[in-house]
Amino acid sequence: MEEIFARPLFTSLGLLDVLVVGLSVAFLFLIAWLAGRRESDTRDYFVGKRSVPAVIACLSFVATEVSAVTIMAVPATAYSENLQYLQFFIGSAAARIFVAFLFIPVFYKYDCTSIYEFLRHRFGRQTQYAGSIFFFITRLLASGVRLYAACLAISLIMDWTLAQTLLLFTIVSILMIGFGGIKAVVWAGAYEALVFILAGLSVLFYIYWHIDGGIAEVWRIAGEHGRLSLFNFRLDFSDPTTFWAGTINAFFLGLAVFGADQELVQRLLTVETRRSSQKAIIGTIAASLPILLIYILIGTLLFVFYAQNPTISVPQESKEILSHFITNVLPFGLKGLILAAIILASIDSPLSSLASSFITDIYRPLINRRATERHYLIASRITVVLFGIILALIAFACQPVKNILWFAFQIVGITGGPVLGIFLLGILTNARCNRTNITAMVLAAVYMAALLVYGKLGWVSIGWSWLIVIGTLITFTLAWLLALASNRGNRPEPTLPGN
Repeated sequence: MEEIFARPLFTSLGLLDVLVVGLSVAFLFLIAWLAGRRESDTRDYFVGKRSVPAVIACLSFVATEVSAVTIMAVPATAYSENLQYLQFFIGSAAARIFVAFLFIPVFYKYDCTSIYEFLRHRFGRQTQYAGSIFFFITRLLASGVRLYAACLAISLIMDWTLAQTLLLFTIVSILMIGFGGIKAVVWAGAYEALVFILAGLSVLFYIYWHIDGGIAEVWRIAGEHGRLSLFNFRLDFSDPTTFWAGTINAFFLGLAVFGADQELVQRLLTVETRRSSQKAIIGTIAASLPILLIYILIGTLLFVFYAQNPTISVPQESKEILSHFITNVLPFGLKGLILAAIILASIDSPLSSLASSFITDIYRPLINRRATERHYLIASRITVVLFGIILALIAFACQPVKNILWFAFQIVGITGGPVLGIFLLGILTNARCNRTNITAMVLAAVYMAALLVYGKLGWVSIGWSWLIVIGTLITFTLAWLLALASNRGNRPEPTLPGN
């Protein structure tokens, strides 16, 4: 414990930075307290009694989508590679429209608190449990990477240890979300989105003003080194960043994350009506694109800045480039503003969605079916604490990761496809099946994991961005065929008690 707190709290910050960070975090907690007080039951705690304005849900959705991965990893990717990550947004935007008109209506039809309740209504409890468990695995691993990205940046800027940073922000996240529930998360997320924009624009313009030659020189230097490459139309299945792979991957990934992942969909379920929820997710197209452009251009300008200033040291790993720039170049005040954005991104965690899925999909139907609402509310807050600890441990284990952005996508590529495949089966077909869905999901996930490993070993020539596409198609097809075989044999599947 002494080693964790061996370093001083503030080493590279000025008084103005500390003031900016302190006020930003204090205002976050004020919003969370005002929005999240007087929680009376789990419906209020997890969906805010569907009373959140659509514009607030939209901004919160964007803040959750952005996270520390966008703030830290997108600039690092643009700095070390090019602009081709923007290709992903085309498929992502299309996926939001599909989610609005395919997924949102069925969630409101069944008045879902957890989206995996839809799987229970459509197929049965076994499929609901499987979907929820896959969500736990996906969200814990992917969010562990996001938390690591934020805490890595903070630890480098403030010269803390990673353990020290993780401990502090895990406690802060547990306190905020454990107290306020989803209303605190949603309103705080809307505030975070505005801070992300303000901080990103401030850093972007600061770098631009310190580049000699203006836009013409940016274009020349970045272009000569391949940093302005935007589209890659090569037909190469081994390259995960081609236009075809990126767009198709982003579409399926968007369906999985925006429509079949409780972390983001929970924000959309806090508004009163289906139509308002649809407006909220479609509105995220216009809200998230500017943020993505800001942070990817920061990476490009950082490359030009360091190319013009070769005497300024750069970190050994590109994932630390923005943290290094903040610590060594940014002036006081602006340093505090971007640090505040990173801190807010580290506090916005998936604890509420993990707790809602666990209580609604696992604890209430399987472990304690006849407790009071007060009991479930207390259990929800205890669950937030437990998931917070698990998340911190996963984040600490992510230290060997080189490219944080691609690693996060690879995780979802393995487990997101099976869940999305079953959701699409339920929405697009009349297939009647339950236990066989689990078989299809597990087999698809194992196959995707094997493909990823074989690809890294060079045994197969396929980019990781195709994993979620293949996983979705395999799960959908296999589950549909198993359902046909089961129904043709007139063998009703065994069900758990209460199904």
